[in-house]
Amino acid sequence: MPHQTIVPAFRANDAQALIEWLCHTFDFTERMIVPDGNGGVAHAELEWRGSLVMLGSVRGEDDPLNESMGKASVSLAAESSEQVDELYQRAQNAGAAIAFPLEDTDYGSHAFTVRDPEGNFWHFGTYDPLATQTE
Repeated sequence: MPHQTIVPAFRANDAQALIEWLCHTFDFTERMIVPDGNGGVAHAELEWRGSLVMLGSVRGEDDPLNESMGKASVSLAAESSEQVDELYQRAQNAGAAIAFPLEDTDYGSHAFTVRDPEGNFWHFGTYDPLATQTE
């Protein structure tokens, strides 16, 4: 499997709550959490199936990443249709806002998209752009 070289990063109003939500709802694991000394998160790395996403708390007005709040869109490749179904059920149980319900797409993915409590979109599906393609 190729090494991940693009890592999404964004800010959150309540980074700790978002971290807890992602871990509880979708089984993300905390790889690193660095407190900012003011009750927030300076830097967090969360892992899902060997890939990372980074996030942190909102910072001063001069931080351009603050503009990413509620605007991130992250796509994650699941292991199977069964895993997607399980994640969809977990999202529903957690009261997640379903942006696009569970569907089988015309490009061969079994997928859905939710909006997290901060407004970011999380797309889970079976389509894996890094999988070995057979012709």
